[in-house]
Amino acid sequence: MAFDVRGVAPLLGVYDMPVSVHFYCDLLGFEIASHSPVTEEGYFHWAWLRLGKAEIMLNTNFESNKDRPAHPDRLRNVAHRDTCLYLGCPDVDAAYAELRGKGVEAKEPVVTHYGMKQMYLVDPDGYGICFQWRAQNTFD
Repeated sequence: MAFDVRGVAPLLGVYDMPVSVHFYCDLLGFEIASHSPVTEEGYFHWAWLRLGKAEIMLNTNFESNKDRPAHPDRLRNVAHRDTCLYLGCPDVDAAYAELRGKGVEAKEPVVTHYGMKQMYLVDPDGYGICFQWRAQNTFD
């Protein structure tokens, strides 16, 4: 029996929700689909974001601001390099130009040996993000 699955929304643990929401919404173009109640500190600890058909969820690593250390754990962020979100994007070059125009540090798009045009960047918590699409005139 096959299940009727309509998508996937990975949950990413983040250090600073306002910084992450700014990155994903203001720079990458995601919109907030939903979020947890706003706390007395004036922000929320969980968010569900959408960009086209792509969905992700963000959750703070700490239950409250009182539990959050003064600085992110560098080793934790380094470990996040094992996670990369691959977003289907028909015009990788246009995405690169727009992101660079917004000051986002993104690697210049390249066509891989397996026929994908890809552009990589890293979010504030060290997670990889790749905008990609099958390159023209590649093998089938």
